Amino acid sequence: MVGKVYLVGAGPGDPDLITVKGLRCLQQADVILYDRLVNPELLQNAKADAQLVYCGKLPNYHTMKQETINHFLVKYAKKGYTVVRLKGGDPFVFGRGGEEAEECVKNHVPFEVVPGITAGIAASAYAGIPVTHRTLSKSFAFITGHQAAGDKEAEHQWAHLAKAVDTICVYMGVSHLPTIVQQLVENGKSADTPIALVHWGTLSDQRTVVGTLGTIEARVKDAKIANPSMIVIGEVVRLHDRLNWFEEEIVPHLPVVQG
Repeated sequence: MVGKVYLVGAGPGDPDLITVKGLRCLQQADVILYDRLVNPELLQNAKADAQLVYCGKLPNYHTMKQETINHFLVKYAKKGYTVVRLKGGDPFVFGRGGEEAEECVKNHVPFEVVPGITAGIAASAYAGIPVTHRTLSKSFAFITGHQAAGDKEAEHQWAHLAKAVDTICVYMGVSHLPTIVQQLVENGKSADTPIALVHWGTLSDQRTVVGTLGTIEARVKDAKIANPSMIVIGEVVRLHDRLNWFEEEIVPHLPVVQG
């Protein structure tokens, strides 16, 4: 009898932000394959006899290749197990959940997607930055920083983003920050455009660095900001000063560097 695979979004880091359905899946799973950025506290909800499989990836180093993860999902499900693929954020937002779902279909394994809160929305919100605002932002885009490598297709995309989108949220982009800034400015964004980097968003050690496209590289270097960090670009970043509820009220000891 074939089991079932649940592609579950764990949310952005704060364990309380997982959905009720996602938590229920964890509690019922026989096997849990989990990522590096999943909060370890969530695994305490697993059954005592559940098998936990670490699938974490670091920049330039993959503990487990995607093909291997796909193989394990199918293998355990075909043994009749209830399998949870626990992913940071949302499975279908830069989480390769689509590839894993395709693998299930290919091998006739039932699956279900349990959406999670993605970091582009959550980290921004915890920094007091709404991705949309009635007067400041009527559109937003989620992009991966890996597309900043400088090929022709990426340059074409930046040209559209610079002109057509009010708020841009960049995942995994810290190492490409100079290229991101350069592409936006060269394609028409003012050097005075506000930008923020939210490091470890929604967790107790969250830090936010705010500046402009013209100043942010120096500020990030001074603050020693690294991944995981969410980059938010647009006029809504100006609201950070007034709406920074989390760092000011929950963790007031943390520095907030202004632009």
